[in-house]
Amino acid sequence: MPPLATLASAHAGVGEVPLCGWSRNLRLANETVELIVTLEVGPRILVYRKHGGFNPFNVYQDQAGSSSEPVWRNRGGHRLWMAPEDKVTTYHPDNIPLQWEQLGTHHVRLSPRPETATGIQKEIEILLDPVGTGVTVVHRVTRIAATPFTLAPWAISVMAAGGVAVVPQPALGQHPRDLLPNRTLVLWPYTDLSDRRWSLGREYFTLTQDSDSKPAKIGLSLAPGWCGYWVAGVFFLKRFAWDPTAKYPDNGCNFEMFTNGRMLELESLAPLVELREGQSTEHREQWELLDVPVLTKEVMKAPADERCHPLLTADNFQLATQRLKQI
Repeated sequence: MPPLATLASAHAGVGEVPLCGWSRNLRLANETVELIVTLEVGPRILVYRKHGGFNPFNVYQDQAGSSSEPVWRNRGGHRLWMAPEDKVTTYHPDNIPLQWEQLGTHHVRLSPRPETATGIQKEIEILLDPVGTGVTVVHRVTRIAATPFTLAPWAISVMAAGGVAVVPQPALGQHPRDLLPNRTLVLWPYTDLSDRRWSLGREYFTLTQDSDSKPAKIGLSLAPGWCGYWVAGVFFLKRFAWDPTAKYPDNGCNFEMFTNGRMLELESLAPLVELREGQSTEHREQWELLDVPVLTKEVMKAPADERCHPLLTADNFQLATQRLKQI
């Protein structure tokens, strides 16, 4: 099987291609970028890149090409989960084939089999912009069981090793003018804030993925509504909504970030909602790929705000992070 990096094609359109040992994978492309989703498990969006360019998603090669396992497999890429995290409902195995439907020239819907054990039907829609790198990903969860169930759609992007996650912070206020808090930081029991991978600045938080480090996770009420991952001269940007009046999982998180020795996850969450039979809820993300400077050792050692300076001067970065689209 050819390595992942050699599978790019400049062909626009929708069709099935082989990938990583799976024979059936859906490829959606315009003249700038392509996305590839395996149809044999998941769904997992495994590839998102410019033609011939670097794929910022991690793909677990030791889990690629297989299916029908009795337990859940990460596999990498981008997936739809349910929050709050639960060993039964969240980790329901999704290791069987799924259906897909073309809804437009650059618009497809992916439908795995209903999860009868959890009473949930998941769907992912992908809408690729006709030109450029923009993608809208719609994550939909429908209740198919008779009993009500409270959940939040949870969109997780598994990023390649060796990069840096960038998370913006709200503008600093002043005392005594600003008396109320404007953000929430949530910590998991295994998170050590003295860990050298964290860098907390005035304008940005950064987290470096390191193959020699232990698991760590934080969550935020992220009002700016975007985050990104900087790796190999590519910046993966995703935007998502923040509703200050809504109730979010995990003590109010609409964003979470997890890393271990293999990868880093950028996770956005929708508000909690109680679904009754036949009711659905949706969560949208918008993605872009930006060409940015390659990370250097000097940049990797710099504090968060200084580290992000090369991004701020890159073409289209400011415009992309402030782009006014409907989320």
